[in-house]
Amino acid sequence: MTNFRDPRADVAAALLAMLAAGFAAPVVAQSVVTAEVQGLNQAAFDPAAAAGGAAARDMIIRAEVLLDRAGFSPGVIDGRPGGNLKGAIGAYQAAHGLAVDGQLSEGVWDALTRADPRPVAVAYVVTAGEVKGPFIGSVPAKMEDMAKLDHLGFTSPAQSLAETFHMDVALLTALNPGVDLGVVGATLAVAAPDAGAATPTAARVEVDKSTGQVRVLDDGGRVVAVFPATVGSTSRPAPSGTWAVRDIAHDPAYTFDPARLTFGLSKHKLTIHSGPNNPVGSTWIGLTKDTYGIHGSPDPSLVGKTASHGCVRLTNWDARRLAAMVRKGTPVSFVGQAAR
Repeated sequence: MTNFRDPRADVAAALLAMLAAGFAAPVVAQSVVTAEVQGLNQAAFDPAAAAGGAAARDMIIRAEVLLDRAGFSPGVIDGRPGGNLKGAIGAYQAAHGLAVDGQLSEGVWDALTRADPRPVAVAYVVTAGEVKGPFIGSVPAKMEDMAKLDHLGFTSPAQSLAETFHMDVALLTALNPGVDLGVVGATLAVAAPDAGAATPTAARVEVDKSTGQVRVLDDGGRVVAVFPATVGSTSRPAPSGTWAVRDIAHDPAYTFDPARLTFGLSKHKLTIHSGPNNPVGSTWIGLTKDTYGIHGSPDPSLVGKTASHGCVRLTNWDARRLAAMVRKGTPVSFVGQAAR
């Protein structure tokens, strides 16, 4: 396993300081609040906005950020309706005694904004640490080529920044038209997720194969966090029954061993070095079911939308958050039937 300082931890700490100090932190450009930031922070619920356009995008982004902070992750923040957002809203409704339909209603909006009235977007100044790399340009398609790299780092400053703020690269680009994301000192409009989010201790975890979600429950049986997930497939299903967390690894290397794994990605045993574009992302939560685990993903936009080889795939940031909630021995139950 490779040990290195993850600059995203510093960015997250800076965001917390910004919000706590009313945006007085030095990483925010003084007296610069872009029209995009204003629009996101002032977005209001409007049923008519469902037809699309900038108003709909801003409304959805604000809801996505607030859900992320509340522990009901929509996955990647992209400003678009979709299954992961619907699942997050449905889980939030169920946990807060609201009628469950997975729709962004005025009741859901009021509950989210009352609970967390803080800004959902900030003007952020790009630092030298975020653009120095090294960046790998593109992720090799073949595992043999991945194994030749010393580190499966980010492909570009855009990917690094997007992951820091839990955003889709396309949305980050759209919010900052004409801005070179790789320039030190560039001021960007970005989402501000995870601002002061609580990290409850999990009494147990449920992996729901039918809904494609990972649920965290406290010792009273209350759902305290929900994450969208890719959970196996019909051809290579996730396990059933109850297992437990065996180990947790941050920035893990990934070993593919054809003698132990049933999917034929390579004929040879390979070790893929650590990094956010590693096949298991930046976090591995190993289970007592041999070769199975809950882990991150090199492509957050595909979480919940494509099949996996039996494991449970989350976004990198959701996997890190879950890892902070569980301990060795935390029960993990697989329920439901795989939908794909």
